[in-house]
Formats: sequence, C-alpha cells, structure tokens
Amino acid sequence: MNTLCFGGSFNPIHYGHLRTSEAVARACGFDRVLLIPTAQPPHKPASADLAAAADRVAMCQLAAGENPALFHVSAIEINRGGTSYTLDTARELRLAGMKTVNWLIGADMVNILPKWHQAQKLLNEVNFILMARPGWTFEWAQLPEAFQILKEHVVQAPLIDISATQVRTRIKNGEPIDGLVPAPVVRYITERGLYR
Repeated sequence: MNTLCFGGSFNPIHYGHLRTSEAVARACGFDRVLLIPTAQPPHKPASADLAAAADRVAMCQLAAGENPALFHVSAIEINRGGTSYTLDTARELRLAGMKTVNWLIGADMVNILPKWHQAQKLLNEVNFILMARPGWTFEWAQLPEAFQILKEHVVQAPLIDISATQVRTRIKNGEPIDGLVPAPVVRYITERGLYR
C-alpha cells in the first residue's frame, strides 16, 4: 500500500491535520495516511498541556475512524518512548517492510528541517512531501544546498485555519470546539477532561 506518513504531537488532532493531509494524499496518489503521534516532540519542550501519549493515540484513532479507508494510526513512536526522532521512525518503518518512507511536513517546518536530528541522513533516507499553504512563502535561499531538492516536493494544500493551540485555548476558556475537531474527539476530550 502506498503510504503517506504524517507525524506530529496531535495535541489534539483536528480538521486542519485531517483535511490538509487528505488533500495531499489525493493529489499525490497515496492510498493511505499513517498518523504517527510523537512520544516527545524534539522541537517542543516538555509542557504541561501535552496530553498523555495514550490520549493522543486514542484521539487519532477516533479521528481516523471517520475515514478508515484512508487514515490509519501507528503508535510506533509512543511505543519506542523518549524523544521522537523522524530518522529513528523511518528506519523502524523500513525494517517493518515499508519500501519508501514518504513523510509529510508542513511549510512551517521546512526552514528548521536542517536543524532536525541528523538532518543530512534524514534527507537521504526519507522522501519528504512539503505541504504548501496559501499565502506561505518558502525561504529557499536560507536552506543549505543539499535541501534545495525539496523544491520539487512541494504540494499545494488548502488553507484550513485551525491550530491545536487554538483548540486548547478554546477548551480552557469553556468555548465549543465543534467543527474544529471530529465529534468523537470532542466527546473524548470532554469525557477525559483534557486541556482544562
């Protein structure tokens, strides 16, 4: 199966994640999107508002349930524990039989990609797909030469103006999040008292 891997803290997963990754998958001919929640995001310090790993996996599974033909969830990084490095995950996925590791990243991550863990090795071992957003400008001139090849990997995605920070803030303020996250995820967050 032709798989597009999509990693993130998914804290919580929302329609911005789902609709943009679905659009990229359709545009590039991927059969499925594999959602990979991080154990500990390397570019985000440990914070009090990061939901427990089990909760984030559960929310991804609930969200994937809205389109089970396309979305699947892997707890590979959660099971490994510690800081979640994409290179470690890519190697583990290949050992499990994934021929090519296609990895989706947002436009906002491209500029810091050279600072990722063992970035040059990562660039050689992962086929990055870059999700462009309307109104976003890539700063190609700021990237090292080896990363210029990524210009050929840009795919347009719709602008969905939702962020996990916005969702968490609304929850803290007692505001509804309906329409921002799938209904089963809304129920889960409410029942578990997350992000209060």
